[in-house]
Amino acid sequence: MKKDKNEVHSVKYNILMNFILTASSLLFPLITFPYVSRILHATGNGKVNFAASIANYFLMVASLGIPTYGVKACAKVRDDKQKLSQTSQEILIINLVATTLVTITYLILIFTIPRFSQDKALFFIEGINIVLNMFGANWLYQALEKYDYITARSVLFKAASIILMFALVHQESDYRIYAATTVFASVGSNVMNFIRLRRYISFKKVDEYNLKQHLKPIFILFAGNVAASIYTNLDTVMLGFMKSNADVGYYTAAVKVKNILVSVVCSLSGVLLPRMSYYVQQRDKKQFNALMTTALNATIFMSIPLCTYFVVEAKDSLTLLAGTEYLPATMSMQIVNISIVAIGITSIIGIQVLTPINREFQLMISVVVGAVSDFVLNCFMIPKWGAAGAAFATMIAEYLVLATQLFLGRDVVGEAFKHVRYVRYGATTAVALVPTIAVTFLPLTNSFLRLVITALIFFGVYASVLYGIKDELLYRFLDNRFTRRLIRR
Repeated sequence: MKKDKNEVHSVKYNILMNFILTASSLLFPLITFPYVSRILHATGNGKVNFAASIANYFLMVASLGIPTYGVKACAKVRDDKQKLSQTSQEILIINLVATTLVTITYLILIFTIPRFSQDKALFFIEGINIVLNMFGANWLYQALEKYDYITARSVLFKAASIILMFALVHQESDYRIYAATTVFASVGSNVMNFIRLRRYISFKKVDEYNLKQHLKPIFILFAGNVAASIYTNLDTVMLGFMKSNADVGYYTAAVKVKNILVSVVCSLSGVLLPRMSYYVQQRDKKQFNALMTTALNATIFMSIPLCTYFVVEAKDSLTLLAGTEYLPATMSMQIVNISIVAIGITSIIGIQVLTPINREFQLMISVVVGAVSDFVLNCFMIPKWGAAGAAFATMIAEYLVLATQLFLGRDVVGEAFKHVRYVRYGATTAVALVPTIAVTFLPLTNSFLRLVITALIFFGVYASVLYGIKDELLYRFLDNRFTRRLIRR
């Protein structure tokens, strides 16, 4: 059988590309959110995010567990074009059927539920993502480790959406236009993906499709996604039903910062699933474990200081990003940011470790634990504490997910955790925090200036201490031939 060997870049190259992608995901919200927050205010922002949260539920159902399963399944056969083409076609067929059924249901609900029908146009706009997401097949590009293309495409359409936003969104009533510009970024990427698919797979009809082999793992991952979405989107939905659009707007501001930080923390681990799946297929346990240990260390290295700094500087961060109108979200941001460490670790254990070794069911159990706890806590805490209550429920849920994954996956990750330097990075963060807190007492009235000074001090001290003790991970980031072999030891 003839094989078509796809060019695969090194992990280091993929990490660089994914880091650029993450940096753009960090930069663009920093550009858009301050503007949008001041133009749309909490109420307009709340309307858009409520509709987006509803649409995301339907998008999740339409996608099933395909975004994760597709990467794993295609990565294992990426060296054989015939098998890759058949696997991709089978997954696309499953996705098409699910998307069609979900889209019909979504349209029916828009016309029958008063909370949705009062702003049909907004829900139609958000619904475009549901229909066109299927054509993106982003999982195939990830499986082939085409991170340079993924990065270039994403940056291009994000930049275009920002230009459209500044050109068209000028007043609070333009919230639907703002929703359309955000949808454009993903829709454009999906269309471009579909056009390029023939470069990597054939659409020639296969003699006999075997859809059944994919259904069980897809639905196991889907069940996990359903549970996970409960404590990522349900907070916003429950706030929308139980409180006001303003409460949703405040919570959105708090979560926006958290999501930006999570994308940074997960930037290194995000490229590992195809490579880890490939190592499993090749039965290369040594490389699998080495990559897992490095990813866990990198996650702790970044998550602890980022979480700590933005808990301390929550007020100034919100003032700069969203304006003083959003200061009621300060406590919500501080609480929800505590979950960054847990999210970073579970992104490694759940997606990059348990999934490649066919233990998706354990991943599903962990997120079900988080979802149930989040729902129960939301029922009690949102009515009394609003956005802060939702933030607390989410934070607790994330750590319960982590605890469950550590327990269920202890035979796989136990050895790796012996080599994770959480004490080192935690202690270094504490050292960096002392002068940072001292600066907050200085008579500085400008939020931006305070953030610049405290960030330089905090992250400067953090990096300097690690450099002084010759931390290997920091030296790897700096590279320069592993920083002259750790400064000759």
